[in-house]
Amino acid sequence: MSFSKAQDLVRLARMAAARHRGISLEEISAEFGVSHRTAQRMTDALESSFGNVLIEDGEDRKRRWRLVDPDLDRLQLRHETGVEALEIAARAAEAEGRLRHARALTDLRDGMLARVPARARVEADAEAVLAAMGQVTRPGPRVSLAPDILDAIIEALRGPFRLRVRYHRDAAPRILEPHGVLLGHRTYLAARDPAKADEVRNFRIDLIHEAETLNESFALKDGFTIADYAANAFGVWQDPRQYGEVVWRFAPEAAERAAGFQFHPRQVLEYQQDGSLLVRFHAAGWLEMAWHLYQWGDKVEVIAPPALRDMVDGYRRSDFVAMP
Repeated sequence: MSFSKAQDLVRLARMAAARHRGISLEEISAEFGVSHRTAQRMTDALESSFGNVLIEDGEDRKRRWRLVDPDLDRLQLRHETGVEALEIAARAAEAEGRLRHARALTDLRDGMLARVPARARVEADAEAVLAAMGQVTRPGPRVSLAPDILDAIIEALRGPFRLRVRYHRDAAPRILEPHGVLLGHRTYLAARDPAKADEVRNFRIDLIHEAETLNESFALKDGFTIADYAANAFGVWQDPRQYGEVVWRFAPEAAERAAGFQFHPRQVLEYQQDGSLLVRFHAAGWLEMAWHLYQWGDKVEVIAPPALRDMVDGYRRSDFVAMP
């Protein structure tokens, strides 16, 4: 849509909101100096852009378009996409055991629908899309998490507040200072154990058997962000001794497929003259890298680090019928 057409759409929305009876095609044609067909296209754009458009046929048999809420700072975009997004997010949260988030997202979805003039249409349109979207999960086993443990961690992160946990079933209680959560094949709590060290380290949430949020605030580690912390690893495992440059070379027949992956948020891709692809990034976690590299068979070669190259040497199979 051009800028001038966008301006016309906003102007049309203002007119539809300001006029008690709404606006008809004839009035649109006269106001904007356009043909009847163009006026129809403008009302189509109005309907597709805003969710609070009410269409009514008057006693004069003329159809009019009206915005239900006259406060233009509250013009509502179409709700179908919002309903779909909230429903998908709620399903994902429930699958991950984040029941509190799932309930909150469902409540938001229901609240949005309650305020929609054409609720039945919005629900039908959203349901058609949701029914056609299958939820794809990673293959393989997944560790289950206790909802009450996650709830306590979420409360602690909001403070931030210290967290009393029992890590491993028979261990003594310990006090942690939570800094974030890492989601993956296992879910980890990134936290500092001030009784042992100042550094942030990972704690498997499935091994936390008791968790209580304490009314004790603390200062997060200076300059810490969960994004930077996560970027230090290929997966979720953090090991400063392994951190360094990682270089993989994908064979020409695998280069295009590999280029479609984000192996690391700060990766650099370098195509070579022979058609192969070099992938470079800095991270730790050699075991998780080896798990992933095995799927590529002999289509990938580890250039660096040497320790990772030694781990995968002898396991690069040539009989895989497909690549990841």
